[in-house]
Amino acid sequence: MATSPIIRTEGLCRDFETGGEVVHALKDVNITIQPGTLTILRGRSGSGKTTLINLLGALDRPTKGRIFFNDSDITKMSESNRDDLRKTDMGFVFQSVALISLMSAYENVEFGLRISEYDKKLRKARTEECLSFVGLSKRMGHRPHELSGGEQQRVAIARAIAHNPKVLFADEPTAELDTGMGLQVMKVFRDLVEKEGVTIVMTTHDPNMMELGDRVYTLEDGEIIDCDERI
Repeated sequence: MATSPIIRTEGLCRDFETGGEVVHALKDVNITIQPGTLTILRGRSGSGKTTLINLLGALDRPTKGRIFFNDSDITKMSESNRDDLRKTDMGFVFQSVALISLMSAYENVEFGLRISEYDKKLRKARTEECLSFVGLSKRMGHRPHELSGGEQQRVAIARAIAHNPKVLFADEPTAELDTGMGLQVMKVFRDLVEKEGVTIVMTTHDPNMMELGDRVYTLEDGEIIDCDERI
């Protein structure tokens, strides 16, 4: 039996007005994302991939078109309901790891659980579990400046998955890392998909990362020009 997509879009468009002119950042984008897969949005800077991931993650609203998350049209949701959706079902990892510099790796992840109102009695065990999963069980007490770039990004991933989101959105998560560290991060993503069943949507322009995706959408000037499916 075919699995229903966890995310799908219909005729997605996003326009921005700048300098009195309208910029068509996305034009009639139709994609589907299956649960438990790693989907990559690739394209040059300005291709629309960050705009698209922001729409899929309910961080922005389209000018036209619809986005369905588990068959619910999130484009029609109130801001309050979209906030709740992000808090419970979505996790986010960005190019800039945005860790709190005065907090240890453990404290950064545990703080994320506090914000998401995770059960207080379970926070310690869940924090340790997530840091262990990303290979940092021996680095929990270290602050960000004591960690490598790849380790900092893995802390950010641990923080993003700690509340058990259904979908993890990652915008250029390896852009500031060398190839070796970037592949370490991608291994964590593959493990999350294959061992935890997490759905991951990430943007990148790094050709070294393409082979690790289950489906790769290529964007150019706001349009999907290719879909390479490996599942």
